[in-house]
Amino acid sequence: MRRTTNEQRAGELPGPRRGKDGGVVPVLAFAGITVAVMQTLLVPVIKDLPALLDTDPADATWVMTATLLAGAVATPIMGRLGDLYGKRRMLLTSLAVMVFGSLICASTDDLVIMIVGRALQGFAMGAIPLGIGIMRDVLPHEKLGSAMALMSSSIGVGGGLALPAAALVAQHADWHALFLGSAALGVLAMVLTLLVVPEPPLRAPGRFDVVGALGLSLGLVCLLLPVTKGSDWGWTSPLTLGLIAASLVILVLWGLFELRSPAPLVDLRTSARREVLLTNLVSIMVGVAFYAVSLVLPQLLQLPASTGYGLGQSMVVAGLCVAPLGVTMMFVAPLYARISARRGPKVTLMLGMLVIAVGYGAGLGLMSAAWQTVVIAVVLGAGIGLAYSSLPALIIGAVDASETGAANGLNTLMRSIGTSLSSAVIGMVLANTSVRMGAVDVPTMEGFRTSFMIATGAVLIGLVLAAFLPAQRPARPVLLAGSAGDAAAAAEPAPVAAPVGAPERRTPAPAAESAPVAAPVGAPERRTPAP
Repeated sequence: MRRTTNEQRAGELPGPRRGKDGGVVPVLAFAGITVAVMQTLLVPVIKDLPALLDTDPADATWVMTATLLAGAVATPIMGRLGDLYGKRRMLLTSLAVMVFGSLICASTDDLVIMIVGRALQGFAMGAIPLGIGIMRDVLPHEKLGSAMALMSSSIGVGGGLALPAAALVAQHADWHALFLGSAALGVLAMVLTLLVVPEPPLRAPGRFDVVGALGLSLGLVCLLLPVTKGSDWGWTSPLTLGLIAASLVILVLWGLFELRSPAPLVDLRTSARREVLLTNLVSIMVGVAFYAVSLVLPQLLQLPASTGYGLGQSMVVAGLCVAPLGVTMMFVAPLYARISARRGPKVTLMLGMLVIAVGYGAGLGLMSAAWQTVVIAVVLGAGIGLAYSSLPALIIGAVDASETGAANGLNTLMRSIGTSLSSAVIGMVLANTSVRMGAVDVPTMEGFRTSFMIATGAVLIGLVLAAFLPAQRPARPVLLAGSAGDAAAAAEPAPVAAPVGAPERRTPAPAAESAPVAAPVGAPERRTPAP
């Protein structure tokens, strides 16, 4: 019988569970797709929410904002809880909260109750970094690259597939059925996780940083609220500027507290290292690029042809034209693994950013037919898939194994901040360039092209940042909860890690008395002799 972490002898490193990991990757990817479906399911009915909830348009946007805020707060917190108390346990908790929130939304037409349910749904965002952390802990090296790529891309895959499906349901059934479908997917993901996914034995030392979690939550809410609601409140209004100022003060104080905490929620010293910091900054740029196409193409496709540039497609057809974005992201995961094995994730990330730039550049002249939007979606999906697939590999190669959940949670948060910025900036551009047609304001082709140019600029900035990423990263020692070598682990010299996907090389096993040292990502598993 396999021993748990607390039963493990000092100096013995738990390796991946082999022979039982055949279903781990598809199950975790399905959990990620479920989360993406939850995020996307209301997109086809956004314009109808004021009437459906009997409220004004400004208040109806809180249904979307609540999910964003809850997801931003939950992602780093659930990642840290997973490192401390078990990643599968926290994954199941995230999905359970999402199911509960979905059932609340499915049973109400009241705005306040709907906002509460959508906030609970947002807690499922923690499933992405938790799934990546589980993969690192339980999968053998040869499967890890493509598995992480698929998990990281699942948010785009689920979003692309959910758009036409949600549009079809919204057209032919009561809109509450969207939430029942989300709940059913969540329950199925929980059952499959219980049956297939093992609980990794690795635990981080220390206790949960409650003060740090509260400080980060308050700072993020104060930052993202004005970003998402600035167009409604006014970008120069006292409320918008006051919240932005408050967020800066809170986050600075939170950072000072985290630097002095013995067990911080986020290890800022690790996050400030060049490889981690640059990867997180690039993640913001990729988030901007990913959301820009999701905002522009559906509107362009559904605008009436009488505008002179609208393509006059139905909600379902528009969803089908955008769906290749997510499908392509899924199919480039194996391609990422092959390129990364030869060149490393830095090269793959830069290649993905170049493809995104080409896609947006070509899109400036390919907006006159529905088939052209499909071409744009395919090219952008390939680039975003390569970029998203590279991010977790870069993060994992730069942090301790015991920090995988928290580090990937922070990286996922950076992507969310990118999508929030994209939503705010492009929403403002489309609103300021819109024209009056009949009783409504509609976006113009000038606004669509400006949005694509903004996304291209963000990608080029990300490409420059990615160029400064180091090619190799040193591995860090891992502390195993319950092992006698915890106190001495920090004094042991760490081996040098090869880049993710680089050829394996073996080093001599340490003596039985030495503290456990994690093999770097890309290096073979090794075990020290039991005392």
